[in-house]
Amino acid sequence: MSFVTFVSGRYLRTRQKRAFISLITVLSIAGVALGVMALIVVIAVMAGFETDLKDRILGVRPHVVINRTKGSFTDYQPILDKVDHIEGIETASPFISAQVVLRTANRAAGAVLKGIDPNQKKGIIKSIDTHRLAGGAGTEESDEKDRQRPGIILGKELAANLGVVSGDSIYMISPRGTLSPAGHIPAMVKFQVVDRFESGMYEFDGTLALIDISEAQKMLHMQGAISGIEIRLTDMDRVAEVTGRLKRYLAKEYTIEDWKQMNRNLFSALQLEKTVMFIILALIVLVAAFNIAGSLVMMVMEKRKDVAILKTMGATAKSIGRIFVIKGLMIGAVGTVLGTGAGLALCILLERYSFIHLPADVYYITTLPVNLKIMDVFLIAACAMAICFAATIYPARQAAGIDPVEALRHG
Repeated sequence: MSFVTFVSGRYLRTRQKRAFISLITVLSIAGVALGVMALIVVIAVMAGFETDLKDRILGVRPHVVINRTKGSFTDYQPILDKVDHIEGIETASPFISAQVVLRTANRAAGAVLKGIDPNQKKGIIKSIDTHRLAGGAGTEESDEKDRQRPGIILGKELAANLGVVSGDSIYMISPRGTLSPAGHIPAMVKFQVVDRFESGMYEFDGTLALIDISEAQKMLHMQGAISGIEIRLTDMDRVAEVTGRLKRYLAKEYTIEDWKQMNRNLFSALQLEKTVMFIILALIVLVAAFNIAGSLVMMVMEKRKDVAILKTMGATAKSIGRIFVIKGLMIGAVGTVLGTGAGLALCILLERYSFIHLPADVYYITTLPVNLKIMDVFLIAACAMAICFAATIYPARQAAGIDPVEALRHG
């Protein structure tokens, strides 16, 4: 053990003449521990919310969408053949999207129509069983006429707004109708509800209606045409790599948009909120750092004679300064270790026992999601130690500048 570390440890363990200094030291340790614990828990919970939200969104939305910039998108089969051979792509499927109105005998609601291929083995929409759209809409209790009607899958909230359940019939109205001597007549087709889905996102549960892509082409008069191609990746985090390959394969008349671009505003807001929370909670550690600086300044005043004696024995100004820097870092390290341990323990308890409950009708989740990342823990601990180190600089310089002659004369 070096001379500097030995003296720093002695100063930390010995009982000061002024009890007030010891109290400030204890409060400093408690402040650093509280700040580190709060940062770890809050960042883990916010990361959990982000992961949960990402899973819910990408359970309904694709990872990548290919659209045509001009003209109708009819020659899509060669593109599907190319896409299927690109590494990193799990599945690709055509889709049709349009705004429609759904109507029952007593109610009506606007909806986003999405025509998909229900026969695909690996569907784009992971959170919904779309295979029930294939092969007719009837149930065992349906008559022959009902079984011939096309099926439709509605979001849970949309079905509730319309007051329908599985087996009920609804009308879909599209502005893309036909011209007649009486004027423009909107297209109207009768569908039978075959299922409802719940994605956990009101944006989808309250507006999305799924039908077979062939029925969508008939209703919207888009025979042979589609709105775009949806792609699901084997690893959504490699989206930049895969979109780069797609751009090399496809002509300029096609645009490629990935899930990060489609949800840029949402995830940017989440990241900004996470950063702001980090800064606010870091202020707790900053206040504790001021306490560390205050206790070290008062200790320098109390130990002026000791410092003078050490200097007369050959200690350099640099080593004297390091004594107080190391003592401050010891205080910070104790607080950081205690705070890290408490934060990790609380995160594990939250994840395992879920003792904090949330109203499901407001948040779509019932417990706090926790996603503890080791890198976040290391970053928080490093920031806490950096703040504590900054708090030791002024007291260390003050101690290093003590004149031993003056200190012994007036000490």
